[in-house]
Amino acid sequence: MRQSRPWALLAPAALGLVFLLAPLAGLLARTPWSRLPELLSDPALLQALRLSLTSATLATLLSLLIGVPLAWVLARVPFPGRRLVRALVTLPLVLPPVVGGVGLLYAFGQSGLFGPALHGLGVSLSFSTAGVVLAEAFVAMPFLVVTVEGALSSTDQRYEEAAATLGAGGWTTFRRVTLPLVAPSVAAGAVLSFARALGEFGATITFAGNLPGTTQTMPIAVYVALESNPEAAVALALVLLGVSVLVLLALRDRWVRP
Repeated sequence: MRQSRPWALLAPAALGLVFLLAPLAGLLARTPWSRLPELLSDPALLQALRLSLTSATLATLLSLLIGVPLAWVLARVPFPGRRLVRALVTLPLVLPPVVGGVGLLYAFGQSGLFGPALHGLGVSLSFSTAGVVLAEAFVAMPFLVVTVEGALSSTDQRYEEAAATLGAGGWTTFRRVTLPLVAPSVAAGAVLSFARALGEFGATITFAGNLPGTTQTMPIAVYVALESNPEAAVALALVLLGVSVLVLLALRDRWVRP
């Protein structure tokens, strides 16, 4: 039997596709291809690129260090208020990044909630490279937690139970059984976190500021360059676009397969 399709949806679908691809086309059309090597070799841009890659990598490692255990607790440990905690953990996904930056400033800044204690230990997070890492981890870690928690919730726990009956302790079971089972999801969450951290702007500029060589990441450099050197801004934006494409390629089997 021939299936009837709502062909009237084709027009708005095409309009949606054009709407999503128009910024990409505009960026590619304005790219100064002949000057691209020169622009990308500028010391200031290379400095911003290096800082962005370093801080995004450190933010991803921090997310893995504390995000995977958090995902395991949310997936496997029943406790009162777990739904509320899960909602709070995912709050940075919908929270305006600038609001997150203000919250970080009043939590970890010099006059913030934990600022005096950190200052007593000789630690200053706001307006520093460490602040960049913290801001990026704040907005990026929920992607990892949500991905890994979903994998843990859907994993057959009989393998872990079998390991326990064979005498494996809790840590050994987690390390030798649970973690390998969800390793693809951990990797996917880490890639998503890295991409989100690399593109973070609002929380970073609010909490860490815009100090060249210290806190000026690529998104901030793009914003600043738009006023004085639009071609350099386009070149940096093209680099961020390339990273996004690489992320899609890395996740093609998980997120973009039909």
